[in-house]
Amino acid sequence: MPDIHYQHPGTWFGDCMPFFHDGAFYLFHQRDGRDPGPLPDCEPFGWALARTTDFVEYEDLGEAIVRGGEHDQDQFIYAGSVFEADGTFYAMYTGFNRDHFAAEGKPSQVLMIAESDDLIHWRKTDKSLVAPQEGYDPDDWRDPWVIYDEDAGQWVMILGTRKAGPKTQLSGSTVYFTSTDHENWEFQGDFWAPGLFTMHEMPDVFREGDWWYHLVTEYSDKSKTIYRRSRSLYGPWEAPEDDAFDGRPYYAARSVSDGENRYLVGWVATRWDDDDTRTWQWGGTLVVHQIVVREDGTLGVKMPDAVREHLAASTVTTVEPFTLSRSDGLAQRVLGESVPQPCLLETTLKIAPGTREVNLRFGEDTATDVGYQFSMVVDEHRLEFDKRPNWPWGQLDNRGLERPLPDLTDGQEHRLQLVLDEDIATLYVDDTALCTRFNTPAGSAVVLDVIEGAVEIGATSVATGATQI
Repeated sequence: MPDIHYQHPGTWFGDCMPFFHDGAFYLFHQRDGRDPGPLPDCEPFGWALARTTDFVEYEDLGEAIVRGGEHDQDQFIYAGSVFEADGTFYAMYTGFNRDHFAAEGKPSQVLMIAESDDLIHWRKTDKSLVAPQEGYDPDDWRDPWVIYDEDAGQWVMILGTRKAGPKTQLSGSTVYFTSTDHENWEFQGDFWAPGLFTMHEMPDVFREGDWWYHLVTEYSDKSKTIYRRSRSLYGPWEAPEDDAFDGRPYYAARSVSDGENRYLVGWVATRWDDDDTRTWQWGGTLVVHQIVVREDGTLGVKMPDAVREHLAASTVTTVEPFTLSRSDGLAQRVLGESVPQPCLLETTLKIAPGTREVNLRFGEDTATDVGYQFSMVVDEHRLEFDKRPNWPWGQLDNRGLERPLPDLTDGQEHRLQLVLDEDIATLYVDDTALCTRFNTPAGSAVVLDVIEGAVEIGATSVATGATQI
């Protein structure tokens, strides 16, 4: 089991509905037992609950909202939203009947609601049953997100759907409802319908400063969580140059704020048969990023402060500053021959103009050079992940395992942080993140290299051996 990232024993972490209350984050989520396989073949599930104050220590609170029976609308309880009104907590969730309703001509996905006085014990109700609207796919109508619009004095609920028709059509959209009492909802139509994706999942909308941000997870283009921004809650929405937070394995992310900081709560997927060359499965392990709002209003992410402090407090090995330089090939430095997990490596880079690549390698056998690497392809402004060496060809399916980078040869120091936890690796380059799985490490060495250029490496710390509190 991972040491830092949350995953309930014997299950895989699915879509999360985060809610902050009274100093704690309540992480409602789905647990896939993968019997006989991952979603959509798994046994039906409801919502489970874990509670944390710091994203380091987690308290398992068991099953929060129990799924219905085989012939109930909520045979599965898909994603939704938790909110508070008039002293009561509400969970607007997706009731999904996989096995019978579609064949019987009934919508398989309908929005339902449960109530609670303490966020732990829930009672289902018959309130706010919201069925798919005419013209939309009755089997793709899910993942509601509820907020209160203080300016308009009304509740707003968005959800992910698509138009009725062939599943290949790029008709995915976020639609919205409004309500004055959070029980009776009036359909308002499309909230954001760009014609780019076959489906919108796990929508989210929040305000930071002067901007509203709309998050969507799509699965027909890059298959990851993206965002748009607007000066108004109701659009129009504009795309930033980099519209994502992470790579392909980081999926279904939603945000939650404690009033001071906002966090992105998603999961890093597993691969079929734990094989680096195979595609990703539904469900995995919780990974949390802390959202950074840049001066220009675009978003980045960093490691949550409490997670960094926890990792940095463990056994630390330091490496003094050094420089790597070579004009016609590769120069490298081994930072650790045998680095135990979990591991947090932190350093700074100052990269000379004209440098081609800087690579941070891990899980490596120094006798054979076999391992993994995060590559900062400097001249192409790109971060990517791959196996090293990639021989015989096709050692890892790295589609979607890349992120854009700004100019790293601007004369400034850039922060580099690598987190290794079981088979999960996350690299932060300043406020750009890339998270992935690595399934077959050949060793445990960590190496830094430069290709055709020069890089000044600041003081480096390698903290290892942290344990779950």
